[in-house]
Amino acid sequence: MFEFSLGVDDLATTWFTYSPLQEAVFSLRLRRHVDKYPFQRRWLESWEREYRMLDSALLDVLVTPRAWMADFLTPRPTFQRPSFESELAVVAATPPETVAKDFTAAYRGDGAPIPEPVASLLNDPAELLARCVAQLRAYWERCLLPQWWPRARTVLEADLAYRGRMFAERGAEGLFAELDHRLSWQGGVLRLDDPDPRVKALGGRYTPVAGRGLVLVPSLTSLGAHTVIDADEPPVISYPARGKALMGETPPPHVPDALAELIGPPRARLLALLDQPASTTALAHRLAVTPGAVSRHLSALATAGLLTRTRSGRSVLYARSPLGDALVAGGSEHHRPFGR
Repeated sequence: MFEFSLGVDDLATTWFTYSPLQEAVFSLRLRRHVDKYPFQRRWLESWEREYRMLDSALLDVLVTPRAWMADFLTPRPTFQRPSFESELAVVAATPPETVAKDFTAAYRGDGAPIPEPVASLLNDPAELLARCVAQLRAYWERCLLPQWWPRARTVLEADLAYRGRMFAERGAEGLFAELDHRLSWQGGVLRLDDPDPRVKALGGRYTPVAGRGLVLVPSLTSLGAHTVIDADEPPVISYPARGKALMGETPPPHVPDALAELIGPPRARLLALLDQPASTTALAHRLAVTPGAVSRHLSALATAGLLTRTRSGRSVLYARSPLGDALVAGGSEHHRPFGR
């Protein structure tokens, strides 16, 4: 069990963000455990050809058989919404001795032997680091950035907006209770109970946050909340992002005929999509239209009271209002055949 002790000041400096680099590194788990990520299967298939043109032998072994990985590959975010390149620069500056130590610790914790090509490069950790950085950048640019990341970022932004509302409405206890079943909050201590027997074998750890700030990071490939193993690292917890099933959604949801007749097909499609908060860019990507066209319809729906708007960083997230929910539900009822 991991325990994080938070005083009042620590709660005030607890914050949420997502990490593009963490999502890229964690996404390498998909290849080893594709059965555990049904919502990501089609994405994995879509970039298979590009992936095989990279140094897949190295990328494959950045994740151990039990899905552990070297801690230096996923540095703790230090500011809101970092870019992939800014985080990769942190990795590139990792001391060589840390590279060797973290790879050794990951495979030792997993209980598996260190495979090639990592094993032969441990005597030259600077070269191993350089190759990791180069291949992660290529993987990001060729496989994830074109289509996967725009969708992923939308889901992560929606999670951040939701957590902010929960914290404001229900406080720390309500917030932590919803993050993940592995987490519990009592008496100023946040507990993370990881069921992995190999994690349990490492023993418990009590970590006073002590003014360092606790960072909470949603992830699309986390099966449960987890933290770094190294007790010297600043406190950070990754947890499964809310709405990650949306990654498996291909077509926009069905639009009831009655709703389309009432407000027009384009606005009906947008209203049906917005059961989770999303930005103009993300909606345009999903509908394969220009952001300008989406923006015009969103403004009209918001003016009519069918949508709410929330600023999140540089983006504005739209979501259905209670009136919008009622309109969609009513349209669906009218669309059902008699006798159902």
